[in-house]
Amino acid sequence: MLTTEEARGIVPQLETDDLLAGVLCPLAGYVTPDLVVQGYARRAAERGAHIEQSCAATRILVEDGHVAGVETAAGTIRTERVILAAGVWSRELAASAGFDLPVTPERRFMFFTEDAPSFPRELPLTIDFSSGFYFHREGAALAFGGREQSLEELAPIAARRLPALEELGVRSSWWGYYELSPDHNALVGAAASPAGLAYATGFSGHGFQQGPVIGEHLAELALGRAPTFDLGSFSVERFAGGDVRVELNVV
Repeated sequence: MLTTEEARGIVPQLETDDLLAGVLCPLAGYVTPDLVVQGYARRAAERGAHIEQSCAATRILVEDGHVAGVETAAGTIRTERVILAAGVWSRELAASAGFDLPVTPERRFMFFTEDAPSFPRELPLTIDFSSGFYFHREGAALAFGGREQSLEELAPIAARRLPALEELGVRSSWWGYYELSPDHNALVGAAASPAGLAYATGFSGHGFQQGPVIGEHLAELALGRAPTFDLGSFSVERFAGGDVRVELNVV
């Protein structure tokens, strides 16, 4: 826990007059997502995996209640096991196998400023959970975003928490999909039917943080091994059983 004075010591430009305290995890860090993905892919290929890009999976094939293959744009792949981690397209693919994954897409924008030399070089990911506004270092510049769908909507919210942002020009922007589950928590597990189908989707913005342990868990499910972690509370069955705890801190 941090006092507001301690928070301003880390991010001097932060407006804290209406805050009581802050929270910092000194062990947390940030990385470049595409480099992490490339690293995983390279290591997987070294260990014998075959990676096919620009080849859409269009249907999961099921025979006698068991996964039998995947139809793709380049032909059919026969397999008894499928790990479904297709983000916002997971529901469509799951439906082709007669399985319902309640995932809906929502566009989220990020904006990138001009260079920001007045901000600390070591700038942590900073989130205002009352509004969802966040910012962090992106090279010499800042990246920021929130729940709003346009810069015009986000600007007054961002400027209230970080007034210095008004002095920086916006160089570029980018948007991508959040794949949202009904309670904004991940959907992870193995389908009872069809057998052979494991899934991980609906992360609602948490996926990159949780990705490494989820990957390990999915490998164990696919191989029929006892999972190292009990992630049963993330299975899709929680919605039928009423064991739902809504994630409130969605950035």
